[in-house]
Parts: sequence; C-alpha cells; structure tokens
Amino acid sequence: MAIGTEFHKGAIFFDKDGTLVENIPYNIDPNKISFTPGTDRALALLKEFYQFHVVSNQAGIALGMFEEEDLAPVKKRIREMFSEFGAELKDFHYCPHHPEGNISSYTFECDCRKPGSLMLETAAQIHYINLNASWMIGDILDDVEAGKRAGCRTIFLDVGNETEWLPGEFRVPDYIVNNLEEAALLILSNRSIKI
Repeated sequence: MAIGTEFHKGAIFFDKDGTLVENIPYNIDPNKISFTPGTDRALALLKEFYQFHVVSNQAGIALGMFEEEDLAPVKKRIREMFSEFGAELKDFHYCPHHPEGNISSYTFECDCRKPGSLMLETAAQIHYINLNASWMIGDILDDVEAGKRAGCRTIFLDVGNETEWLPGEFRVPDYIVNNLEEAALLILSNRSIKI
C-alpha cells in the first residue's frame, strides 16, 4: 500500500467501558458484556464509512486484578457482537499500565494510557488512518483529551461517568450526546464538512 494514497480512511475510536459496552469495572467475563443503548444502531449507520477501533485503559492488569491474556475472550466477544450487526471491529487497542499499579512490569507512566494519545496514533500507523478524519467517542474527559491530542474530533457521551471534570486545553469535546446512536447521526451530519 502506498502511504500517500492510503492515509485517508477515517476511524471511529470507541472507549470501551461505559461507552461501547455497559460499565462493569474490571470485568473480564465475556458473558457479562453488553452494548450500551444505541450502539447497534450506531454500528449500522457508520459501518460503510469508517473503521471501528476500541481504545481502552485496562489498569486492572497493572493493579493485579487480572492478567493480560484474560482480555482475549473479552476481545473475541466484542468482535462477535460487532459481527452480529454486520460490522467489523478492526482492532482492539489497550493500555495495561498504571503509575500506581501492583505489578512492577506494568507500573509506570506511559503515553498510551488515556489521556495520552499513543493508542490512537499507533492505530493510525498500523491501519493507515487519517486521524483528522476520525472521531473519538468516550464517557470521560480523558477520552476527549486523548482524541484531541491525536487530532480527532471528539464526542463526549454524557452518561454520568465523568466525576472529576478537570479542565484543560484538550478537555472540551466538540460535541456532547446521550447515546451512541445520537453520536452516529451527528458524525454522519458532519461528513459533508471539509477537513
């Protein structure tokens, strides 16, 4: 693939817990995973136009609550859920680190843990994504900041999961919605805007 012609694809980057799937802290049981309201409709609306990616902080690994390999059935289940609606989850990106972790090999400051943007930037390199044509959707302002730092437009899912409301240059979302179907309709309405 010639990079000059392939870095044009847009992607939708979904935060996982509380955005794409119901928020069950540190859950690794695939049987407890379910989409948040409006996700099925959002996938149907957007699947022809964008790649789909998950970008998720998985601090439970650093905190010793589960091991990295325990995410495999979680990723498999979410891929299956996408395919049930005729959509493809292109990739599942996660950060296993936390500066206050219990597992020394994962306990440090990193650039991949949101609000850092490395997960999105790495996805762009691997999958030839144009970040300026992409969207980050999340339920806390760390998601918004990660998306803004990467050059994406951002949507904040206002479902009550943000508790700190720390201000910052990159922490003001482009849009605020109540569910992923609203987010999808908004994204489609913006497709005519030149980037």
